[in-house]
Amino acid sequence: MSTQDLPITLKRDVSAIQIPAGVEKLLLSGSQVQIMQSLGGTFTVSSFGQSGLFRIRGEDAEALGLEKPKEERAAGEGEVTEDQIWEKLKGCYDPEIPVNIVDLGLIYSLDIQSLEQGKRVDVKMTLTAQGCGMGPSIAADAREKILTLPGVVEASVEVVWQPVWNPAMISPEGKKRLGMA
Repeated sequence: MSTQDLPITLKRDVSAIQIPAGVEKLLLSGSQVQIMQSLGGTFTVSSFGQSGLFRIRGEDAEALGLEKPKEERAAGEGEVTEDQIWEKLKGCYDPEIPVNIVDLGLIYSLDIQSLEQGKRVDVKMTLTAQGCGMGPSIAADAREKILTLPGVVEASVEVVWQPVWNPAMISPEGKKRLGMA
């Protein structure tokens, strides 16, 4: 049995995002949760006191009795590359799906613009379903990760609905992870 299979008692009150509604909820100290997924520096938990799943930020890991995942600002100067941005985006996950947003085929465009003081990165992405309330949370996570890259001073991640996402957009790696290949 792994530690992920065991219930965890929250060490303090913690703010979490309810999945898939995307609504912020307070999980109380002493409540029991079970980690369902730990990817991209966040934790998806099931709560024994409330129905549904919740996403807890990595910075709140100590509430779970865990160490905060390391998400450091990338070191160095120079030009940010498109490859670096794609790698950062591969660290973003839909809390219900164990595949990153790049391999899910959710990223539609990535644009880098030069500014006087650095670079601006604009990303257009979609979601697997229009009714998903997690869109703002996933987009904010992607934006925060992009802003850790050296030289990036502005970032925007916009959720769009055209073209409509479909499973054919999932990469071969993502299909393998989901057991579709």
